[in-house]
Amino acid sequence: MHTQQQNLHQGAHAGTEGKFFGVPLGDFGLFTSLLMAFAVGFLSFFLFTFLAIVGIMIYNGMGHQVDLAVSYKYISFPAGCVVLAISLIFFGTLWVRRKLRG
Repeated sequence: MHTQQQNLHQGAHAGTEGKFFGVPLGDFGLFTSLLMAFAVGFLSFFLFTFLAIVGIMIYNGMGHQVDLAVSYKYISFPAGCVVLAISLIFFGTLWVRRKLRG
């Protein structure tokens, strides 16, 4: 009976935080928050690189001539930095709220 009460208590705590694909977002430590933020930043850089290269290939196929290095310099790197900054703020805020909550 005691174990069932503990499980109900843990379930109530886990349900109060937001979840993303089943991962409780509010339970990250500092290192995990930083790791997740940088992972999101890197993934966005590679996603924007892929989309930029495909877009430039389509643009070049229509008769224009643009170097593919543009996709890194002017599209992927700035977009990756913006997403990294936003994810650092987001995961940092979650970590600070968890620390303040106790």
